[in-house]
Amino acid sequence: MSVQNPTAAGPVQRDAARSSEVVESRSGGITIADPGPLGLAAFAMTTFVLSMFNADLVSRSGETITLALALAYGGIAQVLAGLWEFRTGNTFGAVAFTSYGAFWISFWAFDQFYASGIPTADLGHAVGLYLIAWGIFTTYMFIASLRTTAAISLVFILLAVAFFLLGIGEANASDTLVKAGGWVGLATAVAAWYASFAAVTNSTFGRVVLPVVPLKR
Repeated sequence: MSVQNPTAAGPVQRDAARSSEVVESRSGGITIADPGPLGLAAFAMTTFVLSMFNADLVSRSGETITLALALAYGGIAQVLAGLWEFRTGNTFGAVAFTSYGAFWISFWAFDQFYASGIPTADLGHAVGLYLIAWGIFTTYMFIASLRTTAAISLVFILLAVAFFLLGIGEANASDTLVKAGGWVGLATAVAAWYASFAAVTNSTFGRVVLPVVPLKR
């Protein structure tokens, strides 16, 4: 599956295949493979690990491991996927991957350099505002995703819910809401991993093995 918009022309089977197979663009003799599976995998893994801590399924004493993953895979790798999407002409994928890659880099930078400068009494409100803002962005990206595939749309609606739950939970110091956001984050990660898995599998098999359900334009 790819996060590009599916074409409207041709039979349904061919349309589904185009949505799930590798996307290649040739410019000056250079072939660019679909960066979507990389971006989705980077997002999924980082979200999964952080959500395990948010859902209180593992001890929070090890939560700093998320920072390394956020910088290298969720951050840098996903930004690179977004930049490659610009090259393929995929506006949706470019905006999504570059933005969420920047989200993970900012998450790492905030923890490392800026969190200590915020008074403890205001830290939850600041983090809550940050997460709610990302929820707003994710909501309008979900609307745009309704012309991609059902697999991608599912990722975005789950992610929007997770951001709002986590943001409101942090702002109100509600462990219950943060934990709920962690569980929704785990569902988001699974959905994103499936979308990435489908894209890689459908591309390497040369046919639709795992459906992503292209949405009609």
